[in-house]
Amino acid sequence: MNFKEALSSDIFKFIAQAVNHLGSNTYVIGGFVRDFMLKRGNAKDIDIVTVGSGIDLALEVSNRLPNKPKVQVFKTYGTAMLRYKDLEIEFVGARKESYSKESRNPEVSVGTLQDDQNRRDFTINALALSLNKSNYGDLLDPFNGIQDLTDKTIRTPLNPDITYSDDPLRMMRAIRFATQLNFKIEASSLTAISENSHRLKIITKERIVVELNKILASLEPSIGFLLLENTKLLPQILPELIALKGVEEVEGQKHKDNFYHTLEVVDNISRTTEDVWLRWAALLHDIGKAPTKRFSKKVGWTFHAHEFVGSKMVYKIFKRLKMPLNNKMKFVQKMVLLSSRPIVLASEVTDSAVRRLVFDAGDEINDLMTLCEADITTKNPRKFKKYHKNFELVRIKIKEVEERDRIRNFQPPVTGEEIMKAFNLTPCREIGQIKEAIKEAILDGEISNDHKASYNFMIQKGLDLGLKLA
Repeated sequence: MNFKEALSSDIFKFIAQAVNHLGSNTYVIGGFVRDFMLKRGNAKDIDIVTVGSGIDLALEVSNRLPNKPKVQVFKTYGTAMLRYKDLEIEFVGARKESYSKESRNPEVSVGTLQDDQNRRDFTINALALSLNKSNYGDLLDPFNGIQDLTDKTIRTPLNPDITYSDDPLRMMRAIRFATQLNFKIEASSLTAISENSHRLKIITKERIVVELNKILASLEPSIGFLLLENTKLLPQILPELIALKGVEEVEGQKHKDNFYHTLEVVDNISRTTEDVWLRWAALLHDIGKAPTKRFSKKVGWTFHAHEFVGSKMVYKIFKRLKMPLNNKMKFVQKMVLLSSRPIVLASEVTDSAVRRLVFDAGDEINDLMTLCEADITTKNPRKFKKYHKNFELVRIKIKEVEERDRIRNFQPPVTGEEIMKAFNLTPCREIGQIKEAIKEAILDGEISNDHKASYNFMIQKGLDLGLKLA
């Protein structure tokens, strides 16, 4: 089969010229070819494999390109990379690999194209298109990857037990591709993942999180998380999610399975936002329910303060997975902490409650509402419609309160300096008490959010505290 149309970008013309000059057998391989076959749009990353030196080829290509882009050389791996227009092209010499039990980093030696295709993780990533003059555009498909693309199947080129044991990150990649492409993992491959799941411990947390984020960024992340759970990988990554599994019954009273509910919420929110951190908030919004679950004869199952407990757990999870302990983590914590507030508010939408919600949520109020709307997973059509209608009312009320009271990113209308001047004070506890009282009065609707009303309230509050006007 000839696929010259896949090579329409002018970068391939320059690479082919370099290949012809050096006389090395060279191919474009992997994701670029796969995505072309799947009509997934134009890939921005291109992998080139040559039977010879990938570094020499990259340098020769650079010399032929306009502006001669800089070549980044990675001698340890025998690879080189350059950027051309909006493309990132990586060059590698064909190689074969051997692994030890303790590491996913292989011993590498020079190999043939067949060796290089043998070492690929999946048949759909072993597809190669020739860049050689004699058979330019011909497809090399030694493992029937085209058929697997047609059948929507994830399969390893060689024995899956060896493939996954050698490099356990491939287990995560198999599940990630299955999620992104909505493919099925071939049966023996799925079994091999389960049997080698313990090998995940040799993979760095950072590499695991990269794959986890790609699963979360997919159209339907639940596909990946169910596969992670079924193959015994999820308990090693997020045991807090596994703890949500199951339904208990006491005296005829049950609670919902919060694990499957969580996956529904993640899928729901993925239809409305591509923000991976908001998707993380959906994934972790109920993790505090396992440690706070209690049964009371009077009220049944309770999860008191699960939002507070869950927000604390977010920090521990991010730290354990070596994720960034920065504003992204704080955003997820905030979403988890506030995740039930709009739900409670929806039953009785008061100005005071809305003001406090906007004050606490700040610029993330819309993200919080998006999360809470995704949290509606009832299968009762009447309830589903009612809950969404209630949240529409909350959004309307938020807009009204925002326009009128300007609570978001609230700053006290009266400064500490004004309080000190009015009562002839030096820095003291009473200043903080007055500022807090002004804030509470504005949030409760006792006074308007302006300087005059706040200043008059400040005078009265100071007098109530026994202060004397200057």
